[in-house]
Amino acid sequence: MNSKTVNVQLLVLTGLFVALTAVGAFLKIPTASGVSITLQLLFTFLAGILLGPGWGAVSQLVYVLLGLVGVPIFTQGGGFGYVLQPSFGFLLGLIPCAAVTGWIARSGNRRSVLRIILSCLAGWAVLYAIGLPYMAAILNIHLKKGLDAATIMKIGMLIYLPGDALKVAATVILSKALLPVMDTIRR
Repeated sequence: MNSKTVNVQLLVLTGLFVALTAVGAFLKIPTASGVSITLQLLFTFLAGILLGPGWGAVSQLVYVLLGLVGVPIFTQGGGFGYVLQPSFGFLLGLIPCAAVTGWIARSGNRRSVLRIILSCLAGWAVLYAIGLPYMAAILNIHLKKGLDAATIMKIGMLIYLPGDALKVAATVILSKALLPVMDTIRR
């Protein structure tokens, strides 16, 4: 296959991951704790692993930009005002999360279960490293809630960890099935 065909295929797959991430915002799995788990992070992990760090990050950037210009693809709508939502930092974190996940997956045997898990964990860490401080800033500075770090960690991360672990497991299963397909596209 020539490079133009591969680039068009990667562009189409990038658009597919934009759409999957948008749909993932509305696929909510309720839990016993009352927290709903969405599937955005699952599709971000897959974008990084299957598309690579560059195209994976582009898919998440396009997703965030579409939401910011008003397309209602975030869990609570869209529009530029969404930057004042406490959860917006996690949306921003999807971009480097995909890049880091893809970079680590590509830096070794991306078919290895351990490599996929490590890449997801690194992307996960990046997501929370961006999302939690942003959440704290919006809640404490903009909304003047006065929440301590432990409360921010609880409401912004700890309650989501079991669901995120399931997303890592699903990423391993789906990646193992889809990586051979991606290899045929890159030939």
